Parts: sequence; structure tokens; C-alpha cells
Amino acid sequence: MSLRSLHVLPTAGTFRPKAIIALCFMILLAGCTTLGNNAQPQEPKPDLSELAHEAALQMVTNNPELTRYSPMIAATFVSIDNLSQSSTFGRISSEIMASALAQQGMQVREVKMRDSMFIEESVGELILSRQVQRLSSQHNARSILMGTYAQGQDYLYVSARVVRAGDAMVLGSADFQLPLDNNMRSLLEAQGGW
Repeated sequence: MSLRSLHVLPTAGTFRPKAIIALCFMILLAGCTTLGNNAQPQEPKPDLSELAHEAALQMVTNNPELTRYSPMIAATFVSIDNLSQSSTFGRISSEIMASALAQQGMQVREVKMRDSMFIEESVGELILSRQVQRLSSQHNARSILMGTYAQGQDYLYVSARVVRAGDAMVLGSADFQLPLDNNMRSLLEAQGGW
């Protein structure tokens, strides 16, 4: 038998530092994996509907007299950067917010069913300050829901307020933010990009 063909097997007492380090590393990784599996699942982030309902509750809580200014009409929420521009997000956020206020006791007049208010299909029911008194008198409204939104890098910021029709005084307001995910981006695309 030649020396080249002789294989020496390690004995129980042989010290192999690389093997021990590798074994310790595997044990450490296994422990981290186990800890990660025991972590609590992340709570889902609130969506537009939840935040609108919280905002409506905040408005009525901060001003219990708010519902006395019924009926209310809702304007499409507009981009803060261009008050004559909106999007699918602006239209649906106005609808959801009006619904949330109705659940808090506000009487909401549906203006889409009447011929007296022009609705531009791609913009919705925009109400700028110069139009408030004219539109509120046409619809016998005592208040108007208005809102703006601003697009940041990671969040969409929304500001909603109910204003008194006679003098545009703010009766209630609330602000919230939404993560700017693909769903929000698709709702904003109608305003010309993101």
C-alpha cells in the first residue's frame, strides 16, 4: 500500500475549527429563522374607505353641530397643484367621504341625478370657491364637502373639509395619508401621470 492511497480519517479528538464555525453558523441561522416565523404578522395598512370613515367621525366629533348644516353636496376632490384637475382617485374619495359623513348623520344630496349641475366626465363635480354660493343655492345645500390631495414620493396626502355654503367657513376638516402603492397610482393616472 502506498502512502498516496492511504486516507486518514479524523478521530474523535481531532480539532477542526472550520467545521465548528460552520456548525455554529448553521445553528445561529436556524435560530433566526425560528424567531422570524414566530413574529406577529404585520397589520394591514388602512385603506381609503377606513380612513374616510375615521375622518368623518373626527369631523362630527370635533363639531357635533356639523349635521345641522344639512343637506350637503359633495364636490370631487382635486389636485392641490391644479384645482381644475382631478382623477379617478379624486372622484371616488369624494364619494366615499360623502358616504362616511352620511353614516354620521349628515344628509347628503345626490347631485348627479339632477340636470342643473354640469358634470364633466373626466373631472367630476369640481367646485371652486367662486362657484360655491351659486351651486349651493341651486341644490338648496347648506354645506359642501370639498377636498384636495397631493402626491408625494411614498404617500398620497388628502385634506377634506365641510364648508358652510353661505360664507365658505370651514365647519369640519380632517387630513389623512395613504401609501402610494400601485393601486393608488392607477387611480391617479387619469390626472396625467405620476
